[in-house]
Amino acid sequence: MRRGWLAFAFDSLGYAKKLRDSGVSSDQAEAHAEAARDFVMAELVTRNDLEVVRRELQTAIDATRRDLEARIDNLGLRLEAQTLRITIRMGIMLAAGLSLLGAVLKLHS
Repeated sequence: MRRGWLAFAFDSLGYAKKLRDSGVSSDQAEAHAEAARDFVMAELVTRNDLEVVRRELQTAIDATRRDLEARIDNLGLRLEAQTLRITIRMGIMLAAGLSLLGAVLKLHS
């Protein structure tokens, strides 16, 4: 998402003049101003850049949230089905146990 350096207003002449006024040679001041323009300014981001990234992140977060909600719903359905199976098995075991107990009591009476 890099932009060209033209997206920024950078006063390289004013920057070089400030350096010259501070005692830096003219050649060094101009070289430093060009380097700042070419390397430093190219790495800066604008509010628009940040807004684009924020929207992309929000979209990714929303997609992740929807995916997690779908998975949680699926797990809820699977848990309900498993609970039903366990309830049926417990009912069958209880009925079989009562039948066995009834048969044993009938044999002993």
